[in-house]
Amino acid sequence: MAKGKKLDVFDMKNAKLSEVTARMLGPTGNLRAPTMRVGKTTVVGFNDEAYEAVLG
Repeated sequence: MAKGKKLDVFDMKNAKLSEVTARMLGPTGNLRAPTMRVGKTTVVGFNDEAYEAVLG
């Protein structure tokens, strides 16, 4: 999850679902934008480094 320059990375095998969903939602309760899924990786929010890592 990206919020400005902050980047949160979760290993979904060990992450608490409530913590992950809380970080994925914006202040209005909607999913943060942009959101993309590439393979098994989901990127929520915008972060240059995360996009470059996922998209190559």
